[in-house]
Amino acid sequence: MHLDIPVDPSSPQAQDWIRNELAKPEYQTSKPTWFDIASKAVQDWLASLLNGPTGSASPVLLVVVVLIVAAIVVVAFLVFGRPRVNRRAASTPRALFGAGDARSADELRRSAADAARAEDWPLAIEEQFRAIAAALDERTLVDVRPGTTATEFASKASRAAPAEAAELRQAARTFDEVRYLDRPGSEAGYRHLLDLDGRLRRVRPPQEAPERMTGTLA
Repeated sequence: MHLDIPVDPSSPQAQDWIRNELAKPEYQTSKPTWFDIASKAVQDWLASLLNGPTGSASPVLLVVVVLIVAAIVVVAFLVFGRPRVNRRAASTPRALFGAGDARSADELRRSAADAARAEDWPLAIEEQFRAIAAALDERTLVDVRPGTTATEFASKASRAAPAEAAELRQAARTFDEVRYLDRPGSEAGYRHLLDLDGRLRRVRPPQEAPERMTGTLA
């Protein structure tokens, strides 16, 4: 029977074979990443702090760890500030009467003013009414959501500004007329919305935080 002669490579050749073998994809994919190595190092460090010779954490070390975590939280607040809640990012589209719109209230006001200068009263009225809705949403007085009508929005907004309830209902009718009934609108209608917007900008929330009103806009 013919037997193969055992391979007895030299030391450098053997090292080359080992390096070539370990370079294969199945070995490379199983290598720990830098994140794995760093995580393991942090875990080992925490374990060495918390576990004494008897395997239990020293009360002093526990206090030190808690203080470190608290310090990290404080630094994060100082660097990044308090997280803002109930505030919608300007870049996030807001549903304003059937259309997603990422513009701020000020941008909508400028658009309405531009349309008014061009005597495009339907567009001026639509943009100004949207500006009113966006402004109340930005101030968290009314939660603007998809699906409601202008009349429903006016009803919800009236809870934040009871003194303007009648004017808000009239504003919603004016918006519906130019938006859905193809009415030509007028400068007087636009001026009414402009004056209403100015008064609503002076409205302040009640001293006791009320339940935030929700209303959808279509």
